[in-house]
Amino acid sequence: MPKIRAVTHADLAPSPPGTELSSKTAVFLIVLTILSGLCCFILCLIAEATRSQMTWEKTESEGKENECVYSGSGKTPLLCAAIAFVGLAVAMVVEHMYMLIAVSKSPPLALVSWDPDVSPVKSLTWQAGFFFVTTWICFAVAEILLLIGLSIESGHLKNWSRPRPSCLIIKEGLFSAAGIFALMTVFLAAGLYLTALRAQKVSEQHENVRREVLEVSALFVSPPRSPRLTTIARENPVRRDPQLEHRQQPSSAFSSAFNKHSNIV
Repeated sequence: MPKIRAVTHADLAPSPPGTELSSKTAVFLIVLTILSGLCCFILCLIAEATRSQMTWEKTESEGKENECVYSGSGKTPLLCAAIAFVGLAVAMVVEHMYMLIAVSKSPPLALVSWDPDVSPVKSLTWQAGFFFVTTWICFAVAEILLLIGLSIESGHLKNWSRPRPSCLIIKEGLFSAAGIFALMTVFLAAGLYLTALRAQKVSEQHENVRREVLEVSALFVSPPRSPRLTTIARENPVRRDPQLEHRQQPSSAFSSAFNKHSNIV
């Protein structure tokens, strides 16, 4: 016999649409953004390990300065940095565009009507502002560092083994710093999402409490209604004929006179 599960209110409640902050789509995008940040961090570490270096060579002819030679073409760090740059940018744009659409389509928050000096509202405001500003600062720093690495590594793709009087190389730790900032970017973006989700839940709780208070106050403020009296029409009304009543009056008078005469006799 298969077990029959009872239907609960959670089963009957409508599932949140795909454009809400608490939907599965939002959770999937946040997880995907974090995974993208981890991939960018790993790619930056690979670029750091394979970055181009140079060595100085002494020239045999007099009057010429020493020349430098690159250790590699720089294709591997260039490819890793390019993928990390594009991946981080796409992840940030997709996540923030989704959050913007979800917030714009959601009903107005009840927190707007609160006093801004209240501690929960002030705390959520400061948290959202902190996460938003730091997220974009870390994103900008990571992208700038990756652009610097891309511009330098792309400068010696051809004839990299030929000696030249000057060589540009990336300082040690530049790609690693870009990976750290990329990782910080995705985690701060996740913190911004959690702050927005918390604000939405607090707003819903506040709205529910407000609705319950209004319903209870309406019961006490409104006066009790008196029951309405309804008139029911008679099914078979008796109709009295005035001519018939006038005819019956002489007979009643004659009967009373006859009774008096009989009493005298």
